[in-house]
Amino acid sequence: QVQLVESGGGLAQPGGSLRLSCAASGFTFSSYAMSWARQAPGKGLEWVSGIYSDGSDTYYADSVKGRFTISRDNAKNTVYLQMNSLKPEDTALYYCAKDTAQVVTTGYDYWGQGTQVTVSS
Repeated sequence: QVQLVESGGGLAQPGGSLRLSCAASGFTFSSYAMSWARQAPGKGLEWVSGIYSDGSDTYYADSVKGRFTISRDNAKNTVYLQMNSLKPEDTALYYCAKDTAQVVTTGYDYWGQGTQVTVSS
């Protein structure tokens, strides 16, 4: 069965960095685009970033552009989110999601359980 397991969340200070990982199994990882999304307390789900199945193209929400970098290692079946220059408003539960195509469509069929990121001094 498909499994997506996020890790790497935690507490960071404003201006700090964290690197999230999402380990995938149960499907042909290199055939599907992947995305990260987040949900802050009391708010709706926000798409953050997406990457093509072969890593050739990436997309970012305006709120994280220039600060976050998505990448993937198809040999390790893992997608990453490098988060720099963190802000308190980045505090959220971060999810990785499997797309239904090789390109980023934001049409997801599987989600991980999430990893908490808290940015506070």
